[in-house]
Amino acid sequence: MVVIGSAGVLADGKWRPLRALGWLLLLCVLIVVTFNGVAKAALALMVAAGALPSAPASYRLVAAVLGAMAFIAAYWGAVRFGERRTVPELDLRRAPSDLLLGLAVGAALMTAIIGALWLFGWASIERSVVDRVALALRDSIRSGVLEELVLRLVIFRLLWRAVGIWPALAGAALLFGLLHLINPDSSPFAAACLIAGEGVGIGLYLITGRIWASIGMHAGWNFTQGWIFGAAVSGTTDIAGGPLVLKPIPGVPDILSGGGFGPEASLAALAISLLASAAFLWRAWKLGSFVAKDG
Repeated sequence: MVVIGSAGVLADGKWRPLRALGWLLLLCVLIVVTFNGVAKAALALMVAAGALPSAPASYRLVAAVLGAMAFIAAYWGAVRFGERRTVPELDLRRAPSDLLLGLAVGAALMTAIIGALWLFGWASIERSVVDRVALALRDSIRSGVLEELVLRLVIFRLLWRAVGIWPALAGAALLFGLLHLINPDSSPFAAACLIAGEGVGIGLYLITGRIWASIGMHAGWNFTQGWIFGAAVSGTTDIAGGPLVLKPIPGVPDILSGGGFGPEASLAALAISLLASAAFLWRAWKLGSFVAKDG
């Protein structure tokens, strides 16, 4: 059961919805500033210590991990003292099993999507030389931790506190899709596909009451798509370098192959994401997880 907070800045009383929204904005700024500050400082120190002209991928991976740890700690501290409660959503005792569950879900869903593209002849899969694993891990960790913490623990949770679970679910999913409209080769259809899959991350958060499975799912989705299958991830190809390369078949419409945005913007992704979201949200509903715990 998810704890949404009912003390401190979220205490019952006058203006609680507005206080929750203000707290939401403050936490978003805190998380982004903390991550960027710590990651960039760590990277600069490592480059200076090694007397290197630029940072190798391994340094960037370490910097991303340190940045992620820093803003997780910043969130914990802000919630612990600002909301005057414990922080079960970051319970480390269940983190390993939750992360593995999420990684398996993300990898399985993306493999199913790419398998459908190959099966229907909308994309081809070729072998490739393995490279750039550190960069792929960095980007997967950064997107998984940062985006899930902000979208799930801050935006979704505090919108739930302010206006209820259904507007929160719709708002968080819509925001995720809209933010990706600025990516290369994006489109309204690509945004719709991403919105369709948001129920998976939200469902895992509702079912477990913790963020780790959602982080694992997001990271596993991106790593499988971008590194293992060498496909574009939300319009970028920064982490390609794994054993395989997925290529859209020439002449196949982007709506079927995903085009330059990647397989997550394909008709197969839309269908599989909708089914998976429905399954995880239904499971959360059956478990009674649509009723929050105040904390």
